[in-house]
Amino acid sequence: MDSSKLHVAILSSPGMGHLIPVLVLGNRLATHHNIKITILAITTSSSLTETQFLKKSHEKETIEIIPIPSVDISHLIDSSTKLFTRFRILVREALPEIRSVIASMTHRPNALIVDIFCTQILPIAEEFNIPKYAYHPTTSWTLALFIYCQVFDKEIEGEYVDLKEPLKIPGCKALRPEDVVDPMLDRRNQQYEEYVKLGVEYTHFDGVLINTWEDLEPETIKALRNNDKLRSVLKVPDYPIYPIGPLRRTVEIAERDEVIQWLDKQNLESVVFVSFGSGGTLSSQQMTELAWGLELSQQKFVWVVRPPSDGDADSAYLNSGGNDTRTALEYLPEGFITRTKDMGLVVPMWAKQVEILSHSSVGGFLSHCGWNSTIESLTNGVPMIAWPLHAEQRMNATMLAEELGVAIRPAVLPTKKVVWREEIQGMMRILMQTKEGKCIREKAKKLKMSAKNALSEGGSSYNSICGLVKNICTR
Repeated sequence: MDSSKLHVAILSSPGMGHLIPVLVLGNRLATHHNIKITILAITTSSSLTETQFLKKSHEKETIEIIPIPSVDISHLIDSSTKLFTRFRILVREALPEIRSVIASMTHRPNALIVDIFCTQILPIAEEFNIPKYAYHPTTSWTLALFIYCQVFDKEIEGEYVDLKEPLKIPGCKALRPEDVVDPMLDRRNQQYEEYVKLGVEYTHFDGVLINTWEDLEPETIKALRNNDKLRSVLKVPDYPIYPIGPLRRTVEIAERDEVIQWLDKQNLESVVFVSFGSGGTLSSQQMTELAWGLELSQQKFVWVVRPPSDGDADSAYLNSGGNDTRTALEYLPEGFITRTKDMGLVVPMWAKQVEILSHSSVGGFLSHCGWNSTIESLTNGVPMIAWPLHAEQRMNATMLAEELGVAIRPAVLPTKKVVWREEIQGMMRILMQTKEGKCIREKAKKLKMSAKNALSEGGSSYNSICGLVKNICTR
């Protein structure tokens, strides 16, 4: 079949962190491989940013977006229900609507690609006999853990965090107990059960796309393809692995807002961008310490500030962007904005992250290590201060600091204890002023080139996407 006649539907779970990689993937397949793309986006009614983003994306003619209305799940959850579980329930409740949308399509998709929380689509894909692929929009290391967790679940007793030895994923870097993903922190919680189920569902797909590239994670990708013990959990023979990254948003040439204009006036690679993603929040105490650390460091900074939360670190995820931009700055130490007015810029709630990270005056990124943000940093050659908050971010931070050498991190995980101002000041100075920081920056720039090569025609990720398209065409 000619790829120009292909129709691929991509299903996105709620939240900006999931919607962005799906839209980027859709745009890539549409513009580089001439495929008709329909995105089914499960929406939430609470996120203004998400609504605006969908509306803007609708204006692009390369893809069709069908919003799947938000389902009221208030009767199925309570205040203690973890975010991972909420996502799974939201998707589960949206399945009847997703099924009816697919059933009503005049040109039935030749393939269905689903993101990380939408793997519960399996019965629908099988009912309509549509080839199905999972899209894992983060690292191959987290994918290996996802699919192998079903083995750990049977073989390991007690809590993973209490283990004295690292978890051994066949063919991959071992995983320290303190770095396990959030759903593995408490095996009695519903999110753990949902996590294990999701890993099992992954193994029933016709292949998996990963937002990484060969040179970034060679050993793990090799293990996913060739390690008999790791592949023994896969239910599909010859289960293909497609590293197709690093896919990220492109810089939009638009009006130069206040932040970009401020950056224009700064020296080359002199500014640290500080942001915790579309849903990450800090405690009140940690926010105060971070403010003091930035001020004491005397380094230039742009800080995206949102109100603190003394609950879960992911509490803002489904309400990113919010409606309240007034209160964010009120939580900063008294006089902070006045004292740092010549040194830094504080931006309430949201900023153009891709444009900021691609600006020549940005030389560092203090980040929560969400994979979208990490990719946006690496593809611009910007080194990082790793500050993981939730989900798989501890694994990402470990990989960035220990394997790739493009980040420094606090001595103790920020999820375990407060990172004090003195340590923050020290990390800022190490990254921006020392030989160690220079070495980290050079490694980040090499990865930028590696990423560019992977996506160029004939590069590993370009060839991987071609392989996926060929696989769909021949089914």
